[in-house]
Amino acid sequence: MSQRNIRVNELLKREISGILHTRYQEESVRITITEVNVAPDHRRAEVFFTVIGDKTDARRALSWLQKNKKEIRHYVGRNIVLKYLPHLRFQYDPSIERGNDLLRLMDEIAETEEPGDKPPE
Repeated sequence: MSQRNIRVNELLKREISGILHTRYQEESVRITITEVNVAPDHRRAEVFFTVIGDKTDARRALSWLQKNKKEIRHYVGRNIVLKYLPHLRFQYDPSIERGNDLLRLMDEIAETEEPGDKPPE
């Protein structure tokens, strides 16, 4: 990936996050933008997000983002000057959830071990 794409990805991530948390405070209080991947031609961008809550909250957030993506893109275009303003495609990012599950499993394993147990050598 080129340096330009990396910079555009980060710029879009910050801008979309800022728009969500200033213009749509009430609706997007649980949404966090985790990553943006812009196509090499800068015409499409996949926006990954996570939510505080369960799968129902994630579905509601995805539905809300899909419904408002044109307006969000419009506000992004006001603040960022690019040759092509990418069309946004929102996707739920389950990596935070998977990480939390892994930490929970590690905690359960640690609780089942007795204090005097030594790991195998």
